[in-house]
Amino acid sequence: MKNTDYDVIVVGAGPVGSTAARYAAKSGANVLMIEDHASIGSPVSCTGLLSTRAVSECDVHPSDNFVLNKVRGAFVHSMNGACLPVDGKKTKAYVVSRKNFDRTLAAMAVDSDVKLKINTRAIDLQNREGVQKLSVIENGDIKDITSKVVIGADGVRSRIAKMAGLGGVKKTLPGIQIEAPYNSPDKDFVELFVGSQAPGFFGWTVPIDEKVSRIGMAVDYNNDENVSLHLERMLKSNSHISSRYGGGQVDLVIGGIPLGPLEKTYSEGTLIVGDAAGQVKPTSGGGIYTGAACAKIAGEVAARAALEEDNSAQRLSEYDRRWRAKIGKELTMGMKIHSFMGGLGDSEMDELIASMNKPPILDTITTYGDMDHPSIVIKKLLSPSNSRHLFGVFKAFAKAVL
Repeated sequence: MKNTDYDVIVVGAGPVGSTAARYAAKSGANVLMIEDHASIGSPVSCTGLLSTRAVSECDVHPSDNFVLNKVRGAFVHSMNGACLPVDGKKTKAYVVSRKNFDRTLAAMAVDSDVKLKINTRAIDLQNREGVQKLSVIENGDIKDITSKVVIGADGVRSRIAKMAGLGGVKKTLPGIQIEAPYNSPDKDFVELFVGSQAPGFFGWTVPIDEKVSRIGMAVDYNNDENVSLHLERMLKSNSHISSRYGGGQVDLVIGGIPLGPLEKTYSEGTLIVGDAAGQVKPTSGGGIYTGAACAKIAGEVAARAALEEDNSAQRLSEYDRRWRAKIGKELTMGMKIHSFMGGLGDSEMDELIASMNKPPILDTITTYGDMDHPSIVIKKLLSPSNSRHLFGVFKAFAKAVL
């Protein structure tokens, strides 16, 4: 194999890219990480609600530098006004500043001898005689950089995946979020709003403190109505929200949630990871835990392949096998849950929530609920000891996901 500028180039300096770059460097590779934008962590394209496991998977401890609030549960609101309280009894997630969180992880990568270039956009990728030639625009100038392996961690609209001939994710849900004055009923709980007010997915309020929350939604539907219209409608017509919403906004985030992993996440000299690979939980839209778990594998495999001077698709397929063994079944179950929930009408959703709003079921959710591994609580809910409490649509739910 010819000499290259780097062993591994990581495209994208979000949490997943920084983790992949750090693990490649820890495995002995000479690593470059590039970021399209001029600032790490901007623009923000995430709710900023990270499970405790997601933070831990990124090898950081919760810090006042990025943690704004701690959350232990959720209030799930149906269209008929019913509320399902889910109390984890202890901290289950953190509300974070994504800018500070992302910069923390990027700094960790740099401390591991990863070279970082910002304001550098990948515009072309070619494999020539086993060498990956990445063409970029760096501060306005077109340059070519070579490596043995390129890791695409460049988000839901990944250019690297398309350049490598790996296509795109199965579907992308449009999402929108504002940060605004909001009198939270309890800052230890997020609120979720299901049914036709957020068709196909759900709306949310995520408290930063008692007086300010992130309010948003993602939708999965087959019409041309803009997601911002759905949010505006929810802010005005949902009496629970409208009575607490103070009006206006101090921040606006618009983005997409990729659902359904790529059929193949590797090719000659290339690996795809995180949102770019569709490694996102279909039940919640969260991708930090799953993305970081896969990024560690990607970094290790890329580094070892580069140092072995074998960047063939066959060699890199190890990454695909390993990440699917780790989280593949959970993503498959999550897609079944997403499809089933998205197909429920308001009355069926109301019935489902009523089925779950019973002490034995709530106790099971408290004991086994896991936002990163929903299959655990699903299996417990469908056990014989709980079956007498479930009826109607919940039985259909069992049939659909198993």
